[in-house]
Amino acid sequence: MRSLFLALGLIVLASNENNAQPTDAQLRSDWANLARYRDANAKVAPPAANENRVVFMGNSITEGWQQYFAAMFPGKPYINRGISGQTTPQMLVRFRPDVVALKPKVVVILAGTNDIAGNTGPSTLEMIEDNIASMAEVARANGIKVVLSSVLPVFDYPWKPGLEPAPKIIALNKWIKDYAAQHGATYVDYHSAMADARGGMKEGLASDGVHPNEAGYRLMAPLVEQAIQRALAAR
Repeated sequence: MRSLFLALGLIVLASNENNAQPTDAQLRSDWANLARYRDANAKVAPPAANENRVVFMGNSITEGWQQYFAAMFPGKPYINRGISGQTTPQMLVRFRPDVVALKPKVVVILAGTNDIAGNTGPSTLEMIEDNIASMAEVARANGIKVVLSSVLPVFDYPWKPGLEPAPKIIALNKWIKDYAAQHGATYVDYHSAMADARGGMKEGLASDGVHPNEAGYRLMAPLVEQAIQRALAAR
């Protein structure tokens, strides 16, 4: 929780990703963007009997996947709750209304790259790890199975060049994989399938080296589907 309170003091405008960003005034009034899905959440019906509902929690990488959900997960009761530019402390703040309240069987958490980019201020790997662990703990406490995603490879952030994120992402992914193994979560490894020799995104999978294009999402879809099925089958 230390990192949450540190980040709450850093109300910083994040002019960072492909999608339009909140204004500084919006960040000050609704830092975690709790309003983004408030109306949509209110319209989500309770899960039907035997429904394998899944919520995808994340940033713009998750949000951008929404346009392909119907084609890549046909007929699946999957709910997208990605918000562009978000960091793990913001996701932790909105985890209850955007995940727990929707009563999924599984949550897929894909988070951490924007923390490394410093979107809401400087973040150590320990701070990111604390927030991911806290989201997983909240999910487990509410009977939700957890799929923890590797952070996608990045050689350089177009909106924050020079940070050398590739080795930091590799280190964070090792922690995520180990945490999943130690705490009964399921790990999905996008990074190994998407990384080039320098630790960046393989050519043809993203337009900017960060955000997947359709080819990138098509590579990711079967990997996460397999992870979801493993999570559902786990006791």
